[in-house]
Order: sequence, then structure tokens, then C-alpha cells
Amino acid sequence: MAALIEVEGLRKKYRRMKRPALDDLTFHVEEGAIYAFVGPNGSGKTTTLRILATLLAFDRGRVLVGGYDVNRQPNDVRRLLGYLPDEFGLYKDMLVREYLEFFAACYGIAVGKRHSLVDDLLDLVGLAPRADSLVRTLSRGMRQRLSLARALVHDPLLLIADEPAAGLDPRARIEQREMFKALQEMGKTIFLSSHVLRELDTLATHVALIERGRLVTAGPLELIRRRLRPQRRLRITLLDKVDDAQAWLVRRPEVVDVEREPASGDGRPALILSVEGDEEAVVGLLREMVSAGFPVLSFVEERETLETLFLDLTEGGIS
Repeated sequence: MAALIEVEGLRKKYRRMKRPALDDLTFHVEEGAIYAFVGPNGSGKTTTLRILATLLAFDRGRVLVGGYDVNRQPNDVRRLLGYLPDEFGLYKDMLVREYLEFFAACYGIAVGKRHSLVDDLLDLVGLAPRADSLVRTLSRGMRQRLSLARALVHDPLLLIADEPAAGLDPRARIEQREMFKALQEMGKTIFLSSHVLRELDTLATHVALIERGRLVTAGPLELIRRRLRPQRRLRITLLDKVDDAQAWLVRRPEVVDVEREPASGDGRPALILSVEGDEEAVVGLLREMVSAGFPVLSFVEERETLETLFLDLTEGGIS
């Protein structure tokens, strides 16, 4: 797929800071991705997002969105993106419907189309029952959904979201994840920042890890996982014959290592093993275990989480 966002050699330094907020930052975002831009507080995430949204100048580098230069063609860039900042900036004394119709007018959407557009947006974000409520009466999760609807008023190709899950309760976070997935299915590209990595583990297709303004690594999430852990890590629970299964696995050429995990709450110990090979090798191993008469209760591949990836990478796990 073509790159929707191209960032090359980006540098930004604030006057009173000793080190640059961004230092030679380079990454690409493919069209259709849910791209997680992650790192600790102060790593340069919001600075990058504000530059992409044409809200902040930078010192050096090249930034393109949809082929348009954010410096020389900011209006063209703005037509392509919706921006969801970490601060809502809502007009609290407006009605929900009135608020969205106001922004539809700002984007030049014809009067005759605004009402149906707002209805569709309210349905999309689950706020149709609150269409005639004052904005100030909405919960934080509802205000976040209203901000998302506002960012989508002009049907942008790209949605940029800065810490969108901050302050949301668990139910609101789940609803937000499902909404982002639905937007991706509608053809949108999602570029979002967060320092709460577990929120992105089941959502992101791509990731860029940033620390102190410098890129640590970037690319498809699964490829980064494989790069960090080229061997597959499996957890196998059996009803019995655990010792026999461990001895059998040790003799397998594709099995690099086997450890016995202490019994968990159900009283059954598990075997943790590292395996070389692809998905077919894993399936073949399970098939042969069952054929050999081992009563396999569960057979799960354990993946590296974004949290462990970031800890390993920032500690020099990958050069």
C-alpha cells in the first residue's frame, strides 16, 4: 500500500529545552493502517501529531500527508485529516446536534446535507439519544465521542488522535476501540498516540516506538514481535502425562527449549516451550502431540505485548 504519511528527518527544538523535542524522526504510515505512535510522557508524541495536523512549525525535515507538504500546502492537508486532540475544546452551552451542525457549516457542507450528515455521525458514535442535550451534560466518554464525530464531519481519509483513551473508564475504552476498528473498515487510516500501551495491543496494525524524540523502531506490529522474538513461545497445558510430554518435546528438532511452569489455580502445571518455525510448524507439533496420545487441554502461543516490546527495545534489545 502507498504511504499516506511520510516523515523524513523531522527535527523540532523548543527554545527553553536543552535537547530537541524531535531529533531526526523518520517513519511512514501506510494507507488503511491503525498506526500506534507510542512512548513515555515527554517523548515527543504530541509535538509530532501537532506538526502532522499543520498546527506547529518545525525546524528541519520533510512531512507529507497524502502527498501534500504540511508547510507549503496546509489547507490541502487539512482537507484530508480529522484531528482529535487530547483536550476536547467543546462549546459546552451548545446542543449536541447544534455543535456538529456548526462545524459542518465551517467545513462548507451545504445546508441541505447537514441534518442527515449529523444524524449519521450521531448514530456512528452512539450519541443519537443525546442529540438535543447540552454538551456540558455529557460524560467524559460521551464528550470524547462527540469530539470524534466533529473530527469526522468532513469525511477525512486520515484520523489523528492524541491520547484518545485518557481518562476513559473501561467500558468507554472498549467502545472506543470498536469504533476505531469500524472506521478502519470504512477505509479510514487511524494514527493515534498513547503511553498506555495495553490499550493498543489488540487494536494496532503498525507501531512506532519513540523515546526522547528519537525513533526506536517502526513497522508492522507482528514483524516487530518476530524481530524481537524470532522463536515462537508456546504454553501447553495437559490433563496428565506432563513429564512424558516434556521428555517427548525435548527430543523434537523444532523445539529449542522446554520449561515446566508451576501449577496454576486449576492445579495443572503447564509446559512453556520455544519453537522455531512458522504457523504450520506449530500446527504440526500440536497434531503430533495429540497423535502420540498426550491429553492436550490448551495450546496457546504467547505473544509479546507492546509493554514488553517497549521495555526490551528501549533497553537495547534490538540494535
